[in-house]
Amino acid sequence: MEASDESSDSINATTESKKSLLHRLRIKKDNEKEKSSEPEELETLRLKREVGFIGGVSLIVSSMIGSGIFVSPKGVFRFMGSVGSGLLTWLACGVLATFGALSYAEVGTMIPKSGGEYPILLEAFGPIPAYLFAWTSTTILKPSALAILGLTFSKYALSPMFPDCETPEMAMKLVAAVVVGVVVFINCYSVKLSTRFLTVFSVGKIISLLIIIIGGIVMLANGHTKHLENSFEGETPGVREIALAFYQGLWAYDGWNQLNYIIEELKNPYVNLPRAIVTAMILVTGLYLMTNVAYMTAMSRIQLLNSPAVGTVFGVKVLGVMSWIIPLAVTWSVFGTCLGSCFAAGRISYTASREGHFNQVLSMIHIKRLTPAPAVLLNGLLAIIMIIPNDFDTLVDYFSFCMWMFHGGTCAALIYFRITQPNRKRPVKVPIIIPIIVCIAAVCLVFAPIIDEPKIHYLFAVLYVLFGLVFYIPFVHFKKKSQTIRKINILLQKLLQVSTED
Repeated sequence: MEASDESSDSINATTESKKSLLHRLRIKKDNEKEKSSEPEELETLRLKREVGFIGGVSLIVSSMIGSGIFVSPKGVFRFMGSVGSGLLTWLACGVLATFGALSYAEVGTMIPKSGGEYPILLEAFGPIPAYLFAWTSTTILKPSALAILGLTFSKYALSPMFPDCETPEMAMKLVAAVVVGVVVFINCYSVKLSTRFLTVFSVGKIISLLIIIIGGIVMLANGHTKHLENSFEGETPGVREIALAFYQGLWAYDGWNQLNYIIEELKNPYVNLPRAIVTAMILVTGLYLMTNVAYMTAMSRIQLLNSPAVGTVFGVKVLGVMSWIIPLAVTWSVFGTCLGSCFAAGRISYTASREGHFNQVLSMIHIKRLTPAPAVLLNGLLAIIMIIPNDFDTLVDYFSFCMWMFHGGTCAALIYFRITQPNRKRPVKVPIIIPIIVCIAAVCLVFAPIIDEPKIHYLFAVLYVLFGLVFYIPFVHFKKKSQTIRKINILLQKLLQVSTED
């Protein structure tokens, strides 16, 4: 009995000893975890992966659905000459944008770096094409896009205040500048806050288009189909007209490549990148087609072309006293697009600066907010400067002409990688015919307008792209240093409270 008691006491003591040891190890492990996590929060300075699947879809939808569907229908139907060919152009633009997005998904998962086309062109063709893309995008493409969005916001926001006359140009420019300033502040303040705003505004965008679509369905149910009958009657467009119609339509679809600009901030990019792209493209293409059909139930092609604001005119004809909903929905939609455009644009100069292609300040992030504040601020400043000309059509043509040179180059990089690196890991792989189609379309979109009707601004666009070499050769290739620039960088670093990544 005593032996049994001693044995029992020994077992209990051993058990208690194990429990005590496990308890001490658990406490030690927790303490080590706390110690290791604290320095990571305090010392690690880098962009965080805070964009999930919903945030990714919201970014694409917010970037795509904006001013284009409310402004571009006029351009598409003007150049195509008939309702039927115009609707086919909208569908074709959606298919082409989807092909481009799928091609970008393959190279984006192969080279999971932020900056959109920049890291892809850098690895495929070297520093000069990559630099020229970053130069053109940072100084013209992205700021002009944000400027167009700001002007469109002000046009719709102010139109109810001036129902019987043109909106004063100065008022439009002032409101557009304020909008740009607000979206720059939000994007500098917090990535998480930006993605939340994008999600909220994406829902608003979809609702605004659904209002138009439901109105169109009601009109069709009431027999308003005359503007859709004999829909292919009209002038036959030429090569130049088709290319310009695609420019206008693709402007409405612009934003399909936005996730490639923030891959380093995307959670599980190998899964979320392709899923978000496919989901967003199907959703937006369907909404665009139904919205254009709805427009044609309320007005003829000629009436649409003469409308100063297509969405507003549709609201007056269909919604009556509730027509104020349309300008409100449009301004909501365009503001969300401004957020998405600004969110992605800053990542180009930020990534290029990390490679030593741009001023070092642009590669710095805010020490508390962890946002690429200097790059975002530069995009906003240039956009405000571009608001001054206030010429929508010229900006769209210029933007599209340059943009498709680099879209074609990026899809050519995909084909190049297939030939030179056939065994490279590809989490996403598309049929080779898809990037080939995008490359052919890009060549047509770049050269067809020039051949059919040469204009000086196309030459100016090419010269401006090449003008970037004036800065590349001395400061990047020969690595020339300037003490004055260094002092300015130090001043900006202190003023903006930014530093380089750890």
